[in-house]
Amino acid sequence: MEIVIAINRGATKWDIRKKVWDYIEANNLANFPRPVHNRIPNFKGAAQACNQLSVLQEFKSSCVVKVNPDKPQEQARYCTLEAKKTLLVPTPRLRTGLFNKITPPQGASKEDLRVCSTSQGVRDFSVPIGLDAKVKVDLIVVGSVAVSEKGYRIGKGEGFADMEFAMMVVMGAVNESTVVVTVVHDCQVVDIPEELIESHDLTVDYILTPTRVIKTGCTHPKPPGIIWSKVDADMLEKIPILKKLRALEQQAGKDVTLKKSPEGGEKADRPRREPRREPMRDPKRDLKGPSERPKEGEPKEVAGHEGGSVPEPRAASQASVTTVYLGNIPAGVRVSELKSALRDQEVVPLRLTWQGAQHRAFLDYGSQQGADHALAALEGLSIHGHTLQPELAKSQRGNRRPRQAHQRRPKTSANTSAAAPDNTTGAAVTAKPKLKRPTPQRKVENLPPS
Repeated sequence: MEIVIAINRGATKWDIRKKVWDYIEANNLANFPRPVHNRIPNFKGAAQACNQLSVLQEFKSSCVVKVNPDKPQEQARYCTLEAKKTLLVPTPRLRTGLFNKITPPQGASKEDLRVCSTSQGVRDFSVPIGLDAKVKVDLIVVGSVAVSEKGYRIGKGEGFADMEFAMMVVMGAVNESTVVVTVVHDCQVVDIPEELIESHDLTVDYILTPTRVIKTGCTHPKPPGIIWSKVDADMLEKIPILKKLRALEQQAGKDVTLKKSPEGGEKADRPRREPRREPMRDPKRDLKGPSERPKEGEPKEVAGHEGGSVPEPRAASQASVTTVYLGNIPAGVRVSELKSALRDQEVVPLRLTWQGAQHRAFLDYGSQQGADHALAALEGLSIHGHTLQPELAKSQRGNRRPRQAHQRRPKTSANTSAAAPDNTTGAAVTAKPKLKRPTPQRKVENLPPS
């Protein structure tokens, strides 16, 4: 099959990513979430590509299969469960561990297995696997942004798939012979120069597309373990489990010296994820109120969210903005669709106030940093072809509590509510004492943490 995306000579990994993302967007080849930039694309035909797993002898003979948690590989997770194999899924961004085992309910139906295969199902029906667990992974399914018929793979640029494999090598769960499969759209199969592939890059043995099964015959070695000289202190802080693995390797007498500078390799040629999204941000945000530094006493995991540019300090007299207003929600969108989109973006709020009739919702994250992180992640997000409009909740900047962020309240005395004239008759209408209610009179969804 002819390659449809030509790669220019001297292109970097980031050049290739951008070319693939641009092509998918320009030709409308992806499903939600959009845009596909900075993501593993949820391409159209992903389910058909995942179904190709069943033709692989290596899959048929496997017992334990690890599949990445992205949306385009959802059908691969279902196929694994339906085949009654053990399914392992990496912990999102490796925040709390390496991977979880999906445990469907007793006597699960096919519909139950489909639920278990979703991002919510992965959260609800999984148990963590410890570093000391004796696990042998037979086959791995990963997503890709681009891949070559020679087996060279390019991810979205954060290195999690490469690091997951290296960490599993340290655990003894995988080795050089472990089969690695990637699932992509046909257009994502491109020519990747061999010189771009480094020792820590994960290569693949099979490529599954909606129309083809490609056996790469790749001879480039897979990562032999964690290459500590390519790990910096920043990554060590973001992935806590790395600290444990480093201590184990140090006890075993291995060199665990960390990288001291970002010079060289891919890290030097690509921008960080959030700064790339920064130009898309609404310029009105800076006029409506700059971000605030984390308050003392806030949990470290909230104050330490990954972000783009450093927020400007807020005046001491101003209140922290913890709520994000999400506008331009198209008619017909259900609250469940929005919640699914938030989970895919990994920005599930502590509290969601839904106002679908007004094409808006309010997301409370409980902290300034959480709201800022969500604001950056939601920029450019679209549902049903409509780009949503996220911004910090305006009225909360007026020192109101989060639940008062968007509600106009009548002026009242300390004990009674004020009467306001009716807009049409001029009759006095007694306002409801909303301040005394525990929650606003709107549909409110309390969501589990991401």
